[in-house]
Amino acid sequence: MNAEVGTSEWRRRPERGSSALLRVMAWLSLRCGRGIGHPILHLIAGYFFLFAPRARRHMRDYLRRALGREPGAADRYRLILWFATTIQDRLYMLAGRHELFEVSLEGEAVIREVAAAGGGAFLLGAHMGSFEVLRTVGNRQQGLSVAMAMYEDNARKLNAVLAAAKPRDPPEIIALGHVNAMLKISERLDCGALVGVLADRTLGDEASLPVSFLGATAHLPLGPMRAAALLRRRVLFMLGLYRGGHRYHVVFEPLADFTHTSKAERTAAIEAAVRRYASLLEQHCRNDPYNWFNFFDFWSSAHSGARRS
Repeated sequence: MNAEVGTSEWRRRPERGSSALLRVMAWLSLRCGRGIGHPILHLIAGYFFLFAPRARRHMRDYLRRALGREPGAADRYRLILWFATTIQDRLYMLAGRHELFEVSLEGEAVIREVAAAGGGAFLLGAHMGSFEVLRTVGNRQQGLSVAMAMYEDNARKLNAVLAAAKPRDPPEIIALGHVNAMLKISERLDCGALVGVLADRTLGDEASLPVSFLGATAHLPLGPMRAAALLRRRVLFMLGLYRGGHRYHVVFEPLADFTHTSKAERTAAIEAAVRRYASLLEQHCRNDPYNWFNFFDFWSSAHSGARRS
């Protein structure tokens, strides 16, 4: 069953902070180093913990579901701090400072198989941990090329980070929402690239599927999985989980394979893949609850704006 959702809360809400503040933080972090720059994150996390009551309320709802208990102030603060840490670490990764991090890898055989087979694949991630840590993994895998497909608003924020980090090897971004976006994605896949998409939020005006997620119904977008099905590609689930300190854990899991899916089977296969994505994401939210960075009313906003299409 499909639904179209009204404009999502996470898009309606004005973004805190500014590009200028981001550049200042980036300058301090890159010049002071991670050890000295980390205390700055506690100041930022403390500020948002004290002066963002709505976000605190929504964090409590999510953490209650993920932890299976009533979260305390320390739980909510930790979620904010880990989010800030992954943003700061992203600067170091973009700047090529991969030696600062200890990265473990789960599912290496899967990614090797996809790379060897050619034809590319979709990587479906989430607003969880750090997608940028994948570039650290890419240094170990020869011939592994990754492009990130994202909407223009998010691409603009990333460009502000890139301007501050000044990477020698900037990530490849495919801006969604343009007529030629699917063509660019297809071209990169034909070259054997992996195309990453974050698939845990709807834009509010796209087809979605109601799924069971952490004890309630949520609406997940159908678009990323439909694109993979139309292009007849494999889909991998991917997360770069922050584990505290300088440690990250990257997970790859097979999610769907549309290479031989017929048109008659497509709709059922897409919906089954979205449900499996929801199940995998739920599993990792329970195992690593402080990694899922949603600070809005994820469940109620979907219900209030949803309508059948």
